[in-house]
Amino acid sequence: MGSISRKQFLTRMGLLGASAAFLSQNQLYGQLTSVTPNISVTLSEVHKGESIFEYIKRLNGDYNITLHRQIIGAANEFKEGDLSLGVAAADSISRMRAKTLLGNTKINELNDISVYQDGITDIIGSSTERNRKVDNFTMNQLKSFILKKSESEIKRIMPALQSDIIGCLVKLMTNEELIQVGQKVFNPLPKSNIGSKGYLSARIQPNSPTDNEEDILWQVFDAWSYGVGDLVLGTNPVSSEIESVANIEKTLYEVLSVFKLEETLPNCVLSHIDVQAEVEKLYPGTTGIWFQSLAGTVDANTTFDVSIEKMQQHVANRTKQFGLYAETGQGADFTNGHGKGFDMVLHEARKYGFIRALKAQVKNSKPKEDTPWFLVNDVAGFIGPEVFKTKEQLVRCCLEDTVMGKLHGLTIGLDICSTLHMDVSLEDLDWCISQIMPANPAYLMALPTKNDPMLSYLTTSFSDHIRIREQFGYKVNDAMWDFFKEIEIIDSNNKPTKHFGDPLWVFYKYCKAKGDKRSMLDIYDEGKTTMHNIRQRGIPLAEGYGKNIYDLEPELEREVRLLYEDAKISLWTEITPDFMATVPEAIAITTNSTDRKDYVYHPESGEILAETAIRRLENLRISWAEQIPDIQFIISDGLNPRALMDDGHLIPYIDSLKTTLKNSGYSVSSKNIVIKHGRVRAGYACGEILFGKRNTSESKGIVHIIGERPGSGHHNFSAYLTTAPTSTWTNSGTVDHNISKVVSGISDTSLTPKIAAKQTKTILDRMFTVI
Repeated sequence: MGSISRKQFLTRMGLLGASAAFLSQNQLYGQLTSVTPNISVTLSEVHKGESIFEYIKRLNGDYNITLHRQIIGAANEFKEGDLSLGVAAADSISRMRAKTLLGNTKINELNDISVYQDGITDIIGSSTERNRKVDNFTMNQLKSFILKKSESEIKRIMPALQSDIIGCLVKLMTNEELIQVGQKVFNPLPKSNIGSKGYLSARIQPNSPTDNEEDILWQVFDAWSYGVGDLVLGTNPVSSEIESVANIEKTLYEVLSVFKLEETLPNCVLSHIDVQAEVEKLYPGTTGIWFQSLAGTVDANTTFDVSIEKMQQHVANRTKQFGLYAETGQGADFTNGHGKGFDMVLHEARKYGFIRALKAQVKNSKPKEDTPWFLVNDVAGFIGPEVFKTKEQLVRCCLEDTVMGKLHGLTIGLDICSTLHMDVSLEDLDWCISQIMPANPAYLMALPTKNDPMLSYLTTSFSDHIRIREQFGYKVNDAMWDFFKEIEIIDSNNKPTKHFGDPLWVFYKYCKAKGDKRSMLDIYDEGKTTMHNIRQRGIPLAEGYGKNIYDLEPELEREVRLLYEDAKISLWTEITPDFMATVPEAIAITTNSTDRKDYVYHPESGEILAETAIRRLENLRISWAEQIPDIQFIISDGLNPRALMDDGHLIPYIDSLKTTLKNSGYSVSSKNIVIKHGRVRAGYACGEILFGKRNTSESKGIVHIIGERPGSGHHNFSAYLTTAPTSTWTNSGTVDHNISKVVSGISDTSLTPKIAAKQTKTILDRMFTVI
């Protein structure tokens, strides 16, 4: 941060005073559960022309599903997630042998003997046409066909390609070959240029840490001032309360209505699809395209509280042009505890197969002119280094997923992103974008800067879109380009006007479109005040540009880099002895992480308590005898130990919350458990030891305080709140994210500790009452 304090820096950036709100924990994406120990696959020499199943029979004497899965997994380029699943090749020789075996194997053999069988497998199979000629292809012959034939010829056989076949196909291709396929297969959306060759669209992602509708609306104005944002106005909500979601939906729908864009692009609040359906019932017509995260197996979809039947029902009920916006991503399945022993690429392919089946269901039930939009967004890089941690792997993932989506007949876009604990810099992300863009995905995310102010991860900015359009000659949807001309951001020669990069101008045009009679000066004065307030709440709004129109304004660029540097320092900071001395009655324990690096790169190690920790917790439980407290406080360093160690953070929160809880009649443990290298599930493990082995309906709870992902500059921590009967705590693994709540964004410059303590108490009261 240089010579100024964090508060001074945040004040200068307009981030001081940003607050956060409540999250339902089952909304969080990609939280790790226990996975298979890291085991790599070594393959012996392959005989000429030998297929996977011939190889297995020669070595094993009979079919072996584990070896089947290992060979197919080993055929792909290395990723950390596949290593955790036990299916990554041990070396380049084993990888090449796996590719050889896969290439020699016929499609009908792979179709007949699946790596995993469940309802998703069945629905993919039932929605795929059988083609005798294609079935008799070897995978090498299929690869040759896809690379050599025209788009129309490829599209004739695409309905016969099951998802596992498409997943296996991309394993046999180099990055250059994947780009070659990406450049010739396109699936445009109905009545649109989106997804067409030579077009690159943008989802405006106007996230707000507080679901503030002003924050959200002005990021839309900001995007349009740069001629960006033609796919969807899609906000990730903090709260999934129906009224909160409804208010955001109505805000986004209103801006579309004012500009008469209701039929050009949709609005979307990325809450659970059940919530969106309820909002539509209460306020018909205000929801645009419906969102849902989807997984590649039946069990993994339970993480998102969806089933095949639920999704079929929801898409059948969509009568509007805008249908389903699905998000996926390699690694989400195994990090949610549903790896099932097969690799991340096949998991991802099956997600696309599920979406394709849903799309076919709707397409077959509606007239062609009423076919709704089906979009899939591959959120690559969001989870972290446990999935993959290098820029090369990020590129590989994006190219694989782009081609798999296209060969499924889907309109697929990318969130080319990274968390701040991956080994990917700001410059690396630019490099990744340039490597991936020749494959022509349908769209990317779009934010004022690369740094998402709510999710604390890096993705694509408005300026990135401008640079990509300049570099690759990509266009935006024609209807929206006409709109950008109408509001005078783009001139008749398709060049930026003097209003380019001026969100105040878009606000002015918005007010006039609403019939506002005020002068430009008065409207601009209001807009300037609003923009100041938004920045004070932690939302960076872009204005103008640097030397080139695709350069971020220099001061804003500098601030983004300062946040990035601060995040890296925060990530690698260790809890100090001086800090430990300030925690009242601390019981210090550790997890199985050997050090900070192990913790960051192998998250599962931070979920499992060390043997010494278990003994100390058992001693604490014994010391309670029958006087078991209602609530135990647990403190973990998480991904940002500075969030706990900064002055005015942890201790004011603990003191205030413990006092108010005791005054309300709760019994609270006097001890504070402090976990070094602790993940969220380490807190559940503590609760099981302390409250388990008592098969009663009596409710007990934990308040697990943990440092959040760094990146916002606030050094926020969260409080994960979990309550359950002792009979539930007794059953190991039963207590998990689905019954927890979290208060996030707590710091002296965001949601202040004392206010957060009051809000925590309110939630705990509700949780104990419900139980």
